Amino acid sequence: MELRRRLYVIIFGTDTSAGKLFDLTLLSLIIASFVVAVLDSVEQYHVEFHDVFLLAEIIFSLIFAIEYATRIWVSPNRWGYVKSLYGIIDLLSLLPILFLWVDPSAAHLVVVRVLRVLRLFRILRLTEFLVEEQLLIRAIQQSSKMIFIFFLIVAILATVFGSTMYVIEGPEHGFNSIPEGIYWAVVTITTVGYGDITPQTAIGKSVSTLVMLTGYSIIAVPTGVFTASLASELKSNHRSAFSCPHCGRFGHEKDANYCRHCGASMSAKRQTAKRLATKRGEDD
Repeated sequence: MELRRRLYVIIFGTDTSAGKLFDLTLLSLIIASFVVAVLDSVEQYHVEFHDVFLLAEIIFSLIFAIEYATRIWVSPNRWGYVKSLYGIIDLLSLLPILFLWVDPSAAHLVVVRVLRVLRLFRILRLTEFLVEEQLLIRAIQQSSKMIFIFFLIVAILATVFGSTMYVIEGPEHGFNSIPEGIYWAVVTITTVGYGDITPQTAIGKSVSTLVMLTGYSIIAVPTGVFTASLASELKSNHRSAFSCPHCGRFGHEKDANYCRHCGASMSAKRQTAKRLATKRGEDD
């Protein structure tokens, strides 16, 4: 049990020198594995160093498999780690080597390991970004229903426009099926415009113009919805972060003169916050 506790401190902690060394070594291995996968995707290097890359990938996979199993063993809440974001990413980084035995081309999927670089935030203790992260998550959650409804509307429009273009243009102009017509409509509505399928008839071009105008009309909707939700969360966080020094209740602007709940003066609270900020500046 002593070994398990010490390994837990090293693997999951960043306060000790051994823990920092472990995390930095792990990040170096992740980056090295990613570089190997990138180089192996180049045809010249793949032919010349295939055996070397394969051996390196096997070694990296064994190391990561041992590390993943050790994390589960030392974790006090094993199932909680497996379900966590880092646990899922760690598991995904091991799956490509399993697919390698079925399809050699799956070896390039190891680039997913670069996601494990997200551990850099924990290593560098960038806790000042956690508040902003929570703001973004809450804004996405608040606007998720509206964005989903918008997505359904766009999907319906793409289906209608794609089916219409299939009827108007037909296979002789590249619209071989309704799915290809829907693909064209999605590409046009999103203003990507690959140009691999284009209408040739006058009616088709008229419908295409309508689809393009529709795309420009609705493209700002999800951005506006998310921006409004984010502004609301920022305002809510701005208000809730300041409490009354007398009743202790939150929900005040930082420049408020009196408490909105008990009517007490808020000037003392602002002066205290100002002194703390000045002290932090002097310490820095």
